[in-house]
Parts: sequence; structure tokens; C-alpha cells
Amino acid sequence: MKKLSTTGGANAIVTKVSLIAALAGLLFGLDIAYVNGSLELIVKDFGLTTSQSENIAGILLFGAAIGAVFSGWLSRRYGRKKVLLLASLIFALFTFLGVFAPSYTVLLVARFIIGLAVGIASFVAPLYLSEIAPFKIRGRLIAMYQLMITIGILAMFLSNAALLHFGSWRLMMSVIAIPALVMFVGALFLPESPRWLVLVGRPDDAEKVLQRIRTSDEEVEFELNEIKETVKVKGGGWKLLSKSFFRKVIILGILLQALQQFSGMNAFMYYSGQVFKAAGLSNPAIATVVIGLVNMLTTLIAIRYVDKLGRKPILYTGLSILAISCAVVGYLFRINPPGSEMTSVEQWMTLIFSLLFIFGFAVSLGPIVWILCSEIFPLKGRDFGITITTATNWISNTIIGSYTLTWFAHLGVGGTFWMFGAFNLIGFLIVGFITPETKDIPLEELEKNLEKGVPLRKLGMRHVS
Repeated sequence: MKKLSTTGGANAIVTKVSLIAALAGLLFGLDIAYVNGSLELIVKDFGLTTSQSENIAGILLFGAAIGAVFSGWLSRRYGRKKVLLLASLIFALFTFLGVFAPSYTVLLVARFIIGLAVGIASFVAPLYLSEIAPFKIRGRLIAMYQLMITIGILAMFLSNAALLHFGSWRLMMSVIAIPALVMFVGALFLPESPRWLVLVGRPDDAEKVLQRIRTSDEEVEFELNEIKETVKVKGGGWKLLSKSFFRKVIILGILLQALQQFSGMNAFMYYSGQVFKAAGLSNPAIATVVIGLVNMLTTLIAIRYVDKLGRKPILYTGLSILAISCAVVGYLFRINPPGSEMTSVEQWMTLIFSLLFIFGFAVSLGPIVWILCSEIFPLKGRDFGITITTATNWISNTIIGSYTLTWFAHLGVGGTFWMFGAFNLIGFLIVGFITPETKDIPLEELEKNLEKGVPLRKLGMRHVS
């Protein structure tokens, strides 16, 4: 068989394509982290109540949930590339609307529509990456999406801290428009997903894409035939719900996405300033930037090892760290009720275990939940399955963003962290009993095992009879 390109050349093309697609994660991170540092300025500018200030964070998450619901239909009908273009355009246009919003209501509308784009992008970017990547490095490339989220969070924390002395939340928001325009231009040059092209009856175009991103004719022919075989399965979307094997992976995806949010990570991302302020730290803004830096650097560890060590060992490690960190931070706040002052040792312990908490999430639940939910669904049900699970993520995220301050008020910061710790313990059961190991196995082989009725936790075992 002749070589289509050098291995390095093919991998370079895949990496460039993946970086452009993963910019959706950067925008996700920027918008998520925006309220951490700017919220007090918005509250002061518009004279908002506590409920209204929670809405500034919550409305974007609600919009993301709505966007995720429609993203499967959009992606199936118009293709992954066009939907990425749509999301980036919405990001850019409505960020500008938010920057010049004359009132609280207009800002809410802008944040809601930006949320639609966040939900759409959070659906289609991991899906696109899973369908474009060679299976040997699939986990690593999908994890790039999570890395870009963490880079976006850190960049927003740094930007907000740098611009804080201007006292302008509008200036802070304007930063988000730049990467949105970059993503739009970059997405113009993306190839379409070969799996979507086969799905809509364009196998010749799919072959051309595979010839660009694979290393030999043999590899192209094998992958194209595998995709064609999976497309022969009758039915798709809602119709697949009549199949017990499809219902099982839907339930697994829902549980994983809910677990990711109720681990407590985004509560920390939105309100770490309030947590550190309650702990008595002299400069909560600097502590928040350190949190963002640890989040980003730790995700690099996940990218390096997710295809070597596998998904489940890393999940077990991360969940252990999360549960322990939640227990310790919760205890420190329980023995120091509101109005009392932590000792310097207790403040340092709060910061150290907060950093461990971020480490535990960023190395495990952060990237790996997106990886698994991009891998476990059969091709004809992938749009529908990822729509449902991504919507679950955003509905859960909306609950976290909208009610964390209320939980702090009623349960205390300590009680809230203990609640998150309990969810992380439940995560052990989910990973142990129903989560498969999916490294080093093609998507099509996972699909065949699923249709054979192989138990969920054994889907990644090769040559199952």
C-alpha cells in the first residue's frame, strides 16, 4: 500500500484541526469564568439583588442547556463544521451586545444567547474531535477541548485581575470577542467529519477527508469500511431508544455528566472569590488565579496519560482526591462558622486542599467525562445521545450556578462541600460498576460490542464473543 503522507504530517494535520475545534472550549472557559471577578462590578453598576446576581451566572448556563438540546438536530442536519461556525459567530456578535448592554435585562438576554452558543459548542466540539481523531490518540485530542476550557478560565481570571483597577465589567467582557472571531476564521478551514459524511450518503467526500488525516491507503480503507458497516444499522435517534443497549449508554452518559457537575468544581469556579473571602485570605483574587493555573496545568497531565493509563484508573484517582479535599475543606469551615476567623494554618490548609480539589477534578472528571460521552454512543445515535448527555451537563451546571450561594447561606460553606464530597463517593460506584475502559479501541468496535449486549463496564474489551 502506498503512503498518503508521513505519519508526522498526518498527525500535524489532525492536531491543527483539533486545536481549531477545541477553541470552542476556550470560549466556554472564558464565559464561565467571566462572572468570577466581574460580578461585584455588575451588581454595583445595576444595583442588583442577590437573586439577580445569581441570574447573571445562571442565565448563561440555562441558555447552554437549551442550546445543547437543539445541537444534535443541527449537527445531524447541517454537519459538525457548519454548527461550529454558527456557534463562533453567536459568541462574537452577542459578546458585543453584552459589552454595550444599557440595562440588566439586555445583559441577561446577551448572556442567555451566548449560553446557547456555549451549549452548541460543548456538544459539537467533543463530537467532532472524537470523529476526526485516530483511535490511538482519540482520548488525548478530545482532552484538548477540556484543556482549552481551563486555558479560557485561567485567561479570564488573569484578564479580570489585570483590568480590575479600571472598574469596568464591560472592558472585561470585551476580551471574549477576540478568540470568538479567531475561532470563526479558523473553522472556515476545517474538514467535515468523515463519519457525518458517510451518515448523509457522501462516502466519496468522507474518503477524501480520511486521505488527509490518515497515514496510509490501508488505514483509510479499513476505517471507511468500518464506518459504512455501522451506518447500515437501521433506525437512529429516538428510534434507538427502543433498544436496551442504547438506553444503557444514555443512562451512563447522564450519570457521568451529572457527576461532573455535582463534584463541586464549577461551584468553585464561579464563587472561589467568596470562598476564599470567607476563609479570611487577604487577597482572594490572587488565590483564584492560582486555582486557574493549577486547573490548566493539571489538565496537561490528563492529556499526556489518558491514552496510556486508561480512563478508569485516572477516574478512581481523581475521585479519591476530590472526596478527601471536600471532607477537609468542609471540616475547616464547619469548625469556623461565619463571623469567626480562621487561623493562618487553617487558611493555608484551605488553600492547599482547594488546590488539591482542582487537581483531582482537572486530571479526571474534567476531561474524561467528555471523552467517554464522545465514545460510547453508536454512530446513528451519537447526535441524539450526546445531545441528551450534554443537556444534562448544562442543566446540572445551571443548578450549581443558580443555587450555590443559597446553599452557602443555608448549609454553610462547610456543609456545601460535604454535600459535594458525598456525590464524589457515589462516583466510585458509577465508575466501578457501569463505566467501560475505552482506550485503544476503535469507535466502531465499541459499537459492535454494545449491540451484542456486552455489559457496559466490559465494552472496551476486544474480541468479545
